[in-house]
Amino acid sequence: MSVKIRLKRMGSKKRPFYRIVVADSRSPRDGRFIEKVGTYNPLIEPAEVTLDEESILNWLSNGAQPSDTVRNILSNAGIMQKHHEAKFAKK
Repeated sequence: MSVKIRLKRMGSKKRPFYRIVVADSRSPRDGRFIEKVGTYNPLIEPAEVTLDEESILNWLSNGAQPSDTVRNILSNAGIMQKHHEAKFAKK
């Protein structure tokens, strides 16, 4: 089973709001998900992002793959850097 961290579109027509969710890659974009780990609102300037950092790092260490957009969001928040450092830290 492949697990992805991706965006789930919410909101009304022409007013998008996204939840950042962990979902099975085979489930539909706006369908079933495993856990909600954040939100993303692109309509506000600058875009409003809230993230559950601990949960995201846990999912990434367990092999979840972020989508391209989510990877950019996580990089801007510094979470991908923390994941990389934790992955390659000397033991």
